[in-house]
Amino acid sequence: MPADLLQSRIVVVGASLAGLRAAEKLRDEGFTGPLTIVGDEPHPPYDRPPLSKQVLFGKVPAYSTGLPMRRDPQAEWRLGVRATGLDTAGKRVLLADGESLPYDRVLIATGTRARPWPHPQEAALDGVFTLRTSDDAEQLAERLNAGPRRVLVIGGGFTGSEIASACRERGIAVTVTERGPAPLVGALGGTLAKLAAAMQRNHGVDLRCGVTVTALRGDGHFTGADLSDGSRIDADVCVVAMGAVRNVEWLAESGLAAGARGIACDAGCRAFTMYGLVTDDVFVAGDVSRFPHPLFDYQMLSLEHWRNAVDQAEVAAHNMVSPEPERRPHLTVPTFWSSQFGLNIKSVGVPTFSDQVVIAQGSLQARRLAMVYGFRGRVTAAVTVDMAKSLEYYRNLIETAAPFPPPPGASDRGPAAEVPVPSDVPDPSGLYHGPTVALTGHLPDRRLVMMRPTR
Repeated sequence: MPADLLQSRIVVVGASLAGLRAAEKLRDEGFTGPLTIVGDEPHPPYDRPPLSKQVLFGKVPAYSTGLPMRRDPQAEWRLGVRATGLDTAGKRVLLADGESLPYDRVLIATGTRARPWPHPQEAALDGVFTLRTSDDAEQLAERLNAGPRRVLVIGGGFTGSEIASACRERGIAVTVTERGPAPLVGALGGTLAKLAAAMQRNHGVDLRCGVTVTALRGDGHFTGADLSDGSRIDADVCVVAMGAVRNVEWLAESGLAAGARGIACDAGCRAFTMYGLVTDDVFVAGDVSRFPHPLFDYQMLSLEHWRNAVDQAEVAAHNMVSPEPERRPHLTVPTFWSSQFGLNIKSVGVPTFSDQVVIAQGSLQARRLAMVYGFRGRVTAAVTVDMAKSLEYYRNLIETAAPFPPPPGASDRGPAAEVPVPSDVPDPSGLYHGPTVALTGHLPDRRLVMMRPTR
């Protein structure tokens, strides 16, 4: 391997899961040069899934969710300082404290942040929270420990549903408002969303679908919210769970294909410029990236998943210090999981990339099932509810482009009795929550008017 690739300067922007795993992988690959990791939070890397799955349940404190280091990355840590720009011509990362960091190659792993309530004065009310960081989780857990009379959750996606589940486990009254027809419908489609809605209501959640919150009320302290149907919710805690915003604003002048859907990169994690040219010194990994995947028509895939952050970070790190013939693509099939209301939900593939679904095992009535998604006659995803042992079988069907509906094979009751029905995936613009796996088209976000010189 060329010495210059192993001994040059690398800067990783983003000190969370993807940034840490990339730094470790760089050292595993033999990189011996100077390595700097920049993070806008003052905390060392920590794990985010436990924030809504354990911290809010009161099982563990927020400060105990730190990520274990598999090895010392021997890096210079620049925590609590935000990156404000990327000078791709001068090869420098610009920082909020006025410094700049020179690099030979840079990895962008800045992830996402919680989408705030759009009205700043209402968002600033005491008792209004979002949930993304460990500080968010600590503050919200403290408020739940105080025993609020009711919590309002705005958004019925995975985060909102897990927050509602935590509230009910604690015996706290909770109302969930969702602009769409059901919770989780943007991620899983209409059939499973019916199960999600039934489970919430069976556990005492006041679920309001097809409505929007028009205003948050209070005089310094949150006291309730007005809904579009004319009703009012009285509550003393509000959690805004309206999805995520990708942290790309600092790249506005970089010339990269960075926009609201993330930073476009190739399958080898190399960033595209706004003109569609691939770079060779700027790499991308984690939630902030979007990349083409051959299993899904080479559309750009955006993921907000733990497993993808790890796998993509390791591919990016390998490619950053490897010559072209030794580089490899990031082709991991998306997976994610959620635990809520006593159910374990696991997914593989892209459920939103579908036109039909079929229950291949179990049933909605039993609340234990495997649902398989298809698009144009081939399997593209599967979601299991309390049936995770079957997921590997369906992953193989996705990877081999098996025909849909699937043949018997993993069934615990013989051939499926169900017949395929439309997957009923709604337009995400009509939801409070969006899919955690999304196909974002073939092109970068910006459309340029090409100016040709005249002779």
